[in-house]
Amino acid sequence: MTGTRWLAEYAWLPDRAEPTADVLIEAEDGRITAVTPLAAGGAPAAGVEVLGDATRLAGLTLPGLANAHSHAFHRALRGRTHTGRGDFWTWRDAMYDVAARLDPDSYLALARAAYAEMALAGITCVGEFHYLHHGPDGTPYADPNAMGAALVEAAAQAGIRITLLDTLYLTATVDGAPLAGPQRRFGDGDVDGWSDRHDRLAPPPHARIGAALHSVRAVPADRIATFASRNEGVPLHVHLSEQPAENDACRAAHGCTPTRLLADRGALGPGTTAVHATHPTGGDVALLGESGTGVCLCPTTERDLADGIGPARRLADAGAPLSLGSDSHAVVDLFEEARAVELDERLRTRRRGHFAPPELLAAATVAGHAALGWRDAGRIAVGDRADLVTVRLDSARTAGVPPAGAFFAATAADVVSVVVDGRRVVADGRHLGVDVPRELRAAIGAVTR
Repeated sequence: MTGTRWLAEYAWLPDRAEPTADVLIEAEDGRITAVTPLAAGGAPAAGVEVLGDATRLAGLTLPGLANAHSHAFHRALRGRTHTGRGDFWTWRDAMYDVAARLDPDSYLALARAAYAEMALAGITCVGEFHYLHHGPDGTPYADPNAMGAALVEAAAQAGIRITLLDTLYLTATVDGAPLAGPQRRFGDGDVDGWSDRHDRLAPPPHARIGAALHSVRAVPADRIATFASRNEGVPLHVHLSEQPAENDACRAAHGCTPTRLLADRGALGPGTTAVHATHPTGGDVALLGESGTGVCLCPTTERDLADGIGPARRLADAGAPLSLGSDSHAVVDLFEEARAVELDERLRTRRRGHFAPPELLAAATVAGHAALGWRDAGRIAVGDRADLVTVRLDSARTAGVPPAGAFFAATAADVVSVVVDGRRVVADGRHLGVDVPRELRAAIGAVTR
């Protein structure tokens, strides 16, 4: 890869309260080598590529966005689970119907289209919380990692990076009921079975392999410490306190909250990300913060599933780094996830002004990449990966909005240019390798008929 020079009308640089005007960004071999704000009225030399659409500077350039929590196959459920009443548990039945129909080929097609939709939304890296390991009846494929390999390949074809969070899933309930029905394809029997399969994964350059403990429902308490110790030094994610029923079941079985159960077994810490954390107690918040455990919030899914509103500000103040995910993909829009962190706090507290724009930017970028093990991404800074997302400031949504207000005005539809590791993936609002609407229709149709 040769050197490239880009001009951004505005760029949001590290440790700046607001975007900087007229910034020259240079990169070589996929890494940023220079970031130079130009003097007022100055012009760059010839050979500079404008970050925007084909006719004009398009507005604000951000670091690549990180989607820290995804279940790619849930994209097939969008718009199909909104009739009638219910809660997370009734929604889960519909999700299991789709899970039962997937095989490596159909999963590759669906994930490729879903990840390309993410690229269109400015997402340059995804954390895939992956537990569809085996055939529908639980029988391993000839390649026991065929489903995981399909996800890694899908990300490559969509032009983004991936951290495959390979998931341990052993039981159906906190009190140890065995896996049944569609859940059978999730299980590896025990921690050793999971390790034997997981350790065969060999990631290509665009991928990293992490681990996930599905939840305290899915992993017996006496296996948590072993699993945590085997995964020191890699990203470790866990669904945590997503619904009150999970907390109640854990108290009944173990006499403590899920957070305390994980803490007592060594599963919390700076390498761990707790997903959702919607219903923590005050003590849970302190445990997460004091241990440096990250929290991935997924506001559009949490509201779609009627899970509730988590205590984002209290978690951040306690010391838990916040990241963002689209989870069930009811919406794929990190701008919406970011502003929902602030707006949901307003609903919960009936007060405004909890998160400043730079905090929301960090959650959507550098904190998300760190949670996925990519600590060299998420900033427009020398040495970081050349991931650049440019957002229009002249659309019907953003016209007249100051650049720093983008997180409260822009949507994924305002993304016009995406560069991943120095390579253009989206130009003029169009994915350069995937016909996203056509492929989504085909892939979803194949698993929902």
